[in-house]
Amino acid sequence: MSQRVKIRQVLQDDSTNYEVTVKGWVRTFRNNQFIALNDGSTNNNLQVVVNEAEMDPATFKRITRGAAISVTGQIIPSLGKGQRVELKTASLEILGDCDAEAYPIQPQKQSLEFMREIAHLRFRTNTFGAIFRLRHALAFAVNQFFHQKGFVYLHTPIITASDAEGAGEMFRVTTLDMKNPPRNEAGEIDYKEDFFGRSTNLTVSGQLEGELGAMALGDIYTFGPTFRAENSNTARHLAEFWMIEPEMAFYDLKDNMDLAEEFIKYVIRFALDNNREDLDFLATRLAEEEKQKPQAERSEMGLIEKLEFVLNNDFERITYTEAIEILRNSKPNKNKKFQYPVEGWGTDLQSEHERFLVEKHFKKPVILTDYPAAIKSFYMKQNEDGKTVRAMDILFPGIGEIVGGSQREENYDKLVARMNELNIPVEELYWYLDTRRFGTAPHSGFGLGFERLVLFVSGMTNIRDVIPFPALRRTRNSKSNTPDVYTKAGALKRLLFHFMEIPMPASYCQLSKTIQCV
Repeated sequence: MSQRVKIRQVLQDDSTNYEVTVKGWVRTFRNNQFIALNDGSTNNNLQVVVNEAEMDPATFKRITRGAAISVTGQIIPSLGKGQRVELKTASLEILGDCDAEAYPIQPQKQSLEFMREIAHLRFRTNTFGAIFRLRHALAFAVNQFFHQKGFVYLHTPIITASDAEGAGEMFRVTTLDMKNPPRNEAGEIDYKEDFFGRSTNLTVSGQLEGELGAMALGDIYTFGPTFRAENSNTARHLAEFWMIEPEMAFYDLKDNMDLAEEFIKYVIRFALDNNREDLDFLATRLAEEEKQKPQAERSEMGLIEKLEFVLNNDFERITYTEAIEILRNSKPNKNKKFQYPVEGWGTDLQSEHERFLVEKHFKKPVILTDYPAAIKSFYMKQNEDGKTVRAMDILFPGIGEIVGGSQREENYDKLVARMNELNIPVEELYWYLDTRRFGTAPHSGFGLGFERLVLFVSGMTNIRDVIPFPALRRTRNSKSNTPDVYTKAGALKRLLFHFMEIPMPASYCQLSKTIQCV
């Protein structure tokens, strides 16, 4: 196996007339002579030339679409069109057979919706190969950016008793028998009998724990899975997704915005510099998709042009109050085209409002600041006007909100008062409040949904297509051929057993919004 050379390396090498061993999967087998071989290192195939007369007939019959093979031979200049070099076969071994008739990935174009039904195989297509190499590059750039900035990578809990967002849309984790759970005198489920002695959930955010690290280490970031039990089935929502959450001591709101803008531009530049082949492929794919839309719905920019535009322009910074005035006086609002009309100050902005500001009004990324306190979380720094908080959201074209952040409230009395106002149990968050009692300091942070970043950079339109195994809400009437291991239930089950170090039981687990280990 150590002799294997990746196809990407072969295609990038200018030399010829040397022996090489490559391994990969057959994309096509043409004229019983030309194999298009791909190993996932690039979207480009290596043409492998075989001579039927020189091969064992039994082996030759097993060269089918999807089969895994190992080929040794000479790299020579190609006389055919479409490739600079080709591999002249000296020996060929079948590593894994594939029934071409039963193989779901056929040569003709197949829909993204169909590919979501075979998420376990879709990596073998050009589109998803490009997407997931791009996702890797962006993840690498995330860690490289923060490392170069001197941040500490902090792992925050997956299983937690805190609800950082206060939304209550969480997946509960329990070892109790939900068919016959223990109950207290009030008839409620007694979680004191549970594994952790209290009610616990899958995390919705690592922010609160991240703040603890920042108030000692200075600058930290988390990058891990988060879970939301939202009743949403849209192209922008997932039950399981990855979040990047930096927290910085001694940062105010402006520092926070500056860092977020610098960070986004850094990772986009990294992708353009290191994954141009994949981006060019995705740009071509997007352009073909745009041609199918009515003229009025087509994007004004191609994918590469859009990414360069983000890099070369400062993000527009406006307050929530300014945004409301723009929206209230906009034609869509006056003509009642918005699904959610903007009536005045205090309106909670929806995706349609955010996209109007970005795509129609400013035509570039926008950072909104100073939101009404009533529509934001308890931990945000209160402004002197008594009505707004030092929050900031970054809005992107085609996406809407991609970053949400704020300066955190460092004043103990103000934070406790706000928690009491929202009925957030002060006693349970004593550990969080201790950072305000012992050496408090101004600090800020933000969260960026990694899949939304990949969605923007790849030009894809459905968030389910930029995460390897999308965790989806299953309804009573839903029809899906997706194996359970790739559904929300399967993903959460696997995660739970991994982190709690519980052997996978034969009966697996049941899931509604509770994961029950049996």
